[in-house]
Amino acid sequence: MLNQTPRQNKLLAGLPAPDYERLLPHLELVPANLGSVLYEAGGRSRHAFFPADCIISLLYVLENGDSAEIAVVGNEGFVGIATVTGGDTMPSRALVQSAGVAYQLDKEVLKQEFARGGPLQEALLKYLQALMAQMGQTAVCNRHHTVEQQLCRWLLLSLDRLTSNQLNMTQELIANMLGVRREGVTEAAGRLQHAGVIKYSRGHITVLDRAKLESKACECYSVVKAEFDRLLGRPGVA
Repeated sequence: MLNQTPRQNKLLAGLPAPDYERLLPHLELVPANLGSVLYEAGGRSRHAFFPADCIISLLYVLENGDSAEIAVVGNEGFVGIATVTGGDTMPSRALVQSAGVAYQLDKEVLKQEFARGGPLQEALLKYLQALMAQMGQTAVCNRHHTVEQQLCRWLLLSLDRLTSNQLNMTQELIANMLGVRREGVTEAAGRLQHAGVIKYSRGHITVLDRAKLESKACECYSVVKAEFDRLLGRPGVA
């Protein structure tokens, strides 16, 4: 956790100095370990989390335990929207997809700062609009596009929030994220590997040709990216 700073998070980095300095004493650096759950759907959380270099998946979980990803959050945003929307419980499970660290902020502090209006409120509202766009596009993609297209979209969204072209993720976990059968992910990943787009080995995915990956993705990736760029600027580490 050396050389970590809250300004690795784009929302926090974009705040004017007075607003940032007011939050700084309340921001606590915490580890985000692969596979750990920050909160469950329907649960309550005392904190919001601002990722520095990790990626958080928001998952909708069915009664039988099946799940599907509805959005990914990296250092362009935060998790814990109920802390500013007035809801007492979280609408989805928040699962660490890519390990790293995040900054947690007490929900009461965030609620007070949000109620002030000004730059923080404006930044969080713009982010929530971008997040809603991602959720809506994900729902359309899961219904109308192939597993290969969904996988390409998922890989690109993850890459935008990482500093390298490598992801540590098993095909089983990807299948759980996409809400599809593992065999479908295996076949799609095999085709991408055969085409020289990715290299997959024992839970490690390396993207070899991003341009080709983008060409194989459906329009859902570009729609989501354009909305995030319009509202927030491109995700990524500062």
